[in-house]
This record gives sequence, structure tokens and C-alpha cells, in this order.
Amino acid sequence: MPMKPIYFDYASTTPADKEVAALMADTMVRCFGNPSSVHSFGREALALVAKARRQLAELVGARPQEIVYTSGGSESDNLALKGAAYARRQRGNHIITTAIEHHALLHSCKQLEEQGFAVTYLQPDNDGWIDPAEVAAALRDETILISVMFANNEVGTVQPIREIGALARDRGIWFHTDAVQAAGHLPIDVAAMNIDLLSLSGHKFYGPKGIGALYVRHGIRLESQIAGGAQEWGLRAGTENVPGIAGLGLAAQKAQAEQENENKRLGKLSERLIARIEAELPLARLNGHREKRLPGNVNFSFLGISGESLLLNLDMAGIAASSGSACAAGSLEPSHVLLAMGLSSELARSSLRISLGRENTAAEIDYLADQIVAVVRRLEDMKASGSWR
Repeated sequence: MPMKPIYFDYASTTPADKEVAALMADTMVRCFGNPSSVHSFGREALALVAKARRQLAELVGARPQEIVYTSGGSESDNLALKGAAYARRQRGNHIITTAIEHHALLHSCKQLEEQGFAVTYLQPDNDGWIDPAEVAAALRDETILISVMFANNEVGTVQPIREIGALARDRGIWFHTDAVQAAGHLPIDVAAMNIDLLSLSGHKFYGPKGIGALYVRHGIRLESQIAGGAQEWGLRAGTENVPGIAGLGLAAQKAQAEQENENKRLGKLSERLIARIEAELPLARLNGHREKRLPGNVNFSFLGISGESLLLNLDMAGIAASSGSACAAGSLEPSHVLLAMGLSSELARSSLRISLGRENTAAEIDYLADQIVAVVRRLEDMKASGSWR
């Protein structure tokens, strides 16, 4: 067992960067003014809010005034989906999304369906990839919004965002993407990719929890989901979380600066792990697209092996990983993403998600591979002998 537990669940959440944490601590004590106040304390806080807005805008190729602060990815998704649907209901009532979205978006769509909106849920191929031709085929005269996640949180597949965005733009349909897993990790240019609305969350790229943002293209008018003051151009009422916003901005700036080199490093570590697992466990199934995937995301299914048993055994070996998405970790139901990709319930329940981050090393990858192979073989032997069911 390693000297300390090894974290391989960065897709669930990341530790706050030390510089980000220090900035937030200083801000809480030194810059406590309300950004809406006209005195010097308020102006100082407002300056920090504006600086972070510029940093986030640079991360996704937007303008600062197009960044709206939220409490995180779930609120951003809710504001984008419901805000767009309610604002455009006089133009149509049809929304296109996919069956592999995060539950924040899927549950928002279900609520909209209960209010008379029609939603088409596109199915991915076996790699979790959405074909733009399928999006085009689903379009209707009454389609007002398309929402396709940038990169999947469970299997890491990266979608053809630019192509789907172009389809929407040509027809005057708003296009939203949940980029919670992609922002800070993949290059994003909202203008070049034809994106109208984009959700992101700070704790996915070494920023604080409880803070995120929604990019809203200039000219888009959403219906606010929180009544109150006029903060965030009337889209998100409530006194701004200045320490969180400052931390979010710095985390975005650092992620952008480190992105290219970190992606290359994580890509090599992922390839190292995949090669070991496939060489030593030939029945293992790699989930997600082999090339079009997040560099630090590795998802395998091991037929006949309980994902929960695998996780518990790895935890005893000092390894923290995930089975399915973290938000659904308490559920015994198989992953909706893997089922949509065509996996059987049994195979979906045998999945293991490894997500890598800044602190992981080649030595840790080798230890992880050793433990996965040993645990899977041990569980297979127990099942074959009848000592485990």
C-alpha cells in the first residue's frame, strides 16, 4: 500500500490550487466590501469581480460582459436551459439534447417537458459520440435550443461542438454546451465554435467549489431564474461571492497557461494505463472514444465484476476512483451514459472511471495498474469458485 492514498477522481472534483486558496483567504479578510456599494470598499471588491470576469472570458474566447457568475455547473445548466426556453417560448417549444448529459440538464429538460415543451434526446454511438447528422435530422421548425455537452463526465468522449454549433447558427437556433468537464482542460473559442451559451464550474479546474459561470453571447436574452437584485445584468440576483469569484478567475488563468503541457502529460499517463489494462486483462472494455476523449479520463468495464466491489478493494489499496459519475455514486442503478452507449446493465455496473490530474505520476499509474489487475483477477477467481456472488 502507498504511503498515502492516491487520488484518481479529478473528474469528480479537484483540490484547490494553493495560490487560489491563498487569494481567497486574503480576499475574505481584506476585501470584504459589497461590490454594489459605491464607497471604496465596494469599489475594491468590484475590481476583483471585474478582473476575474476578464480572466474567465480569456479562457473561453469571450468578452468580459458575456460572463455571468453562478454557483456552479448545475445552476449554469438550469439558467441556460430554462432561461432560454422561457425567453423563446413564443418562437417554438422544441429542444434537442442528448441521452448522455449531466443530470442537471436532463432533469431541467424533464421539468420543461412537464410545462409543455418537447424534448428530443439523441442517442450516441457505441463510443459515446453524437453525430451532427443526427442533430440535423432532429431539427424542426419549432426548435429553439440545442444543448450538447462538450465532453462527457463519465467516459470522456469529446463531441463535435463546432459542427453542431454551425448547424444551430445557420438556422437561428441557440446552442448551449455543458463544458464543465472541458473548461480549463481543452481549448475553447466560443466564437469559432458557434457557441451561444456555455456552462463551467470552478472546482473542476483547481478552483473553489460553489462558484461557476455561464457564458451568454452578446444579444442573447435569457429569463432570470432567481428573483432579487440587479446583479449580473439582472440574470443572477444576490450579493456576489467575491472570494469565490477571485479564486475562479485565478484558477482559470492558471489552467489556461498550463493547459497544453498538462494535456500532453496526462495523455501519456492515460495511454500508459490503457496499454497495461488491455495487455493484462484482455476482457476489459475501454468505454468512450479512443481518440476523441479528455486526456485524463479512462473508463473501463470488467464483465462479471461488481463496480462497487472493485472500488472498495481499490480503496483498501489506497486508491480513490469512481464508478460512473460522482453525482450518481450513491445509486445502484447502472450509468445512464453507458446504457445509452449500448452497454448491458451488467457491463454498465462493472465500470471503473479513472480520472487523472496535476499530482499523478507515472509511478502512481503503474501502482494503479498493478492493483486493478490484481483485484480483477482475485474477484474473477472468487466468482469462479463460488465464494463470491
